[in-house]
Amino acid sequence: MRNRIIAGVGIVIAIFLLFKFCDFKKEDDSTLDYNTNLIQQQIVNVGKLVVTEGHFAEVITYKDEEKYLLDMVSFEKKAIVIVNADVTVAYDLHQMKYDIDEKNKTINIVNIPKEEIKISTDLQYYDVEQSKLNPFTGDDYNKINKMVKANLAEKIQKSSLKSNAKNRLISELSKMLILTNTMGWKLQYEGNVIENEADFNQKIKG
Repeated sequence: MRNRIIAGVGIVIAIFLLFKFCDFKKEDDSTLDYNTNLIQQQIVNVGKLVVTEGHFAEVITYKDEEKYLLDMVSFEKKAIVIVNADVTVAYDLHQMKYDIDEKNKTINIVNIPKEEIKISTDLQYYDVEQSKLNPFTGDDYNKINKMVKANLAEKIQKSSLKSNAKNRLISELSKMLILTNTMGWKLQYEGNVIENEADFNQKIKG
């Protein structure tokens, strides 16, 4: 009789421990799902278009000369071109590629989209001089457009526009870093662990 009672108590304890273990596993799985959903939501929030805008202005003098009669006679055409340009540097983080490793509590950013530079120009012509033997043609306007684009590209490279855009990009990505650190997860970029904003800065600007 005593042995039966002991056996019965043992069964009850075993069943109780089994239920507790199942409850623990269920709670642990629920926490993991909750954390994963939070992280996915944060990635959705970060996944937007990061745009930095700038304005550039310049003055170009265009000249062209046609010569005749062994260069004894020439006909010149020229114009002053006032250029105003609005430039945007954008990162479309909707295109960011990443993997979520729930088992190891790791987010690995596989790819960050490259910058997109858009230039909108307004050209105004002043002091236009031409002759019937050397008039302005479509080729002239194409040459001027090429000159404008080349000068703007040089100005953009020398300006702080692109670096400012990257700083804004890093600021957005750092929101993911803050969340993962808070929740005890790891953030990686191209397989390297990102521990602080400086790591992002080195990887992206490097």
